[in-house]
Amino acid sequence: MNDDLAALQARIDRTNELLQRMLAEVAKTPSTHAIFVDAGYVYAAAGRLVAGTEDRRAFDLDAEGLIEALIDRARTIFADSRLLRVYWYDGARRRIHTAEQQSIAELPDVKVRLGNLNANNQQKGVDSLIRSDLESLARHRAISDAALIGGDEDLVSAVEAAQGYGARVHLWGIEAPEARNQAEPLLWEVDSQRTFDLEFFKPYVSRRTVPAYETTASRPSREDVRFVGAQIAAKWLSARGREALGELLPGHPYLPGSVDQDLLVEAEGLLQYSLRGQADLRRALRDGFWEHLRTQY
Repeated sequence: MNDDLAALQARIDRTNELLQRMLAEVAKTPSTHAIFVDAGYVYAAAGRLVAGTEDRRAFDLDAEGLIEALIDRARTIFADSRLLRVYWYDGARRRIHTAEQQSIAELPDVKVRLGNLNANNQQKGVDSLIRSDLESLARHRAISDAALIGGDEDLVSAVEAAQGYGARVHLWGIEAPEARNQAEPLLWEVDSQRTFDLEFFKPYVSRRTVPAYETTASRPSREDVRFVGAQIAAKWLSARGREALGELLPGHPYLPGSVDQDLLVEAEGLLQYSLRGQADLRRALRDGFWEHLRTQY
């Protein structure tokens, strides 16, 4: 009996020794954090704050400089932690990188993850990518802290998933000139909140100059403008495909704001003539655009 008790005590002592070694190793292992950036939110909120518009075509974003600034800020906030990487989530047609997204993907410690863009230039699938990465990294104990830059209520499930595996999620936001730009349920769910102001973003956002066209140029005819609209429609359809066309057609005769703006800018470039304030020519342009698309469906 005494031998059995001695053997049991020996096993307990051995187990305690192994636990102490494991705890000592854990204590020596630094915490790890990652930064998760919803680029759609950043472009919209930072553009509105600094440039006064959410339209990406109206301003330039120095993504490399901004990412470096976010890494530096995280280094200060998570002083005893090391960076795993920055995850940059954005949308792209057919999930094919744009030149700008490719340059971001080539930055050290940055992983670009792409959702899709529909015909209205709306991101699809980005929230699910964020949730998948947050949950997976937290489940495998790859991160202890996550800095999430976004504002969509759909991110609540991503936060809950990561927290369920013991990770802390810190919501970083961008100052809103007017109403709040982050969903309240998301603010309620996270472990901490932080807002970056105008001064933080000013160095990384700059307005683009609008191309000036000669005011002395002869005014194009409505038929000329209609023809240019059809040309642009053919190019639009070739780039986006029939699926995008199917999404666009139910809105006839109206175009989504982003598509209408692209149409205007490209037409002015081809015509070398400003269509601003030219309501009749703008209508002719849209008519030509729609007429070509409807003949292709």
